[in-house]
Amino acid sequence: MRGLSKTRRTRAAALILSGAVLAGGLVACGEDDFENEPRPPVPLQLTGVITPDRVTVSPNKVGAGPVVITVSNQTDAAHSLMLEGEGIRERVGPINPEATASLQKTLKPGQYTITAGSDQAVEREIRPATLVIGPERDSASDELLLP
Repeated sequence: MRGLSKTRRTRAAALILSGAVLAGGLVACGEDDFENEPRPPVPLQLTGVITPDRVTVSPNKVGAGPVVITVSNQTDAAHSLMLEGEGIRERVGPINPEATASLQKTLKPGQYTITAGSDQAVEREIRPATLVIGPERDSASDELLLP
């Protein structure tokens, strides 16, 4: 570098420095620090309805994993919705007549009860729905076009 002008020396030094940084970055790219963990199962969409007689949810038997339960209130009064079982107690509402509400949860294997409650006195109790959760569903790792 002795016979080069100051500008050429600066350019040569910058070129050598950028090459070293690039080489260091390429070396770090080959490391396997992060194992590719399987994705959770795809959330299942369950639907339900509150009628004057009972609460229903369909399907009522699914595998463990994330679920979204959307319930329509088809009664003349506002009701809250309660999901209970396996250490979970989740409430949503009140759900006004002819309105819907959603409850999102990751469920473990077991049996869950879905009840509808009201702040008003009702003539008769609305029968609860039973949701049976089986073994965990497959990973969503092989699913394309998921959000």
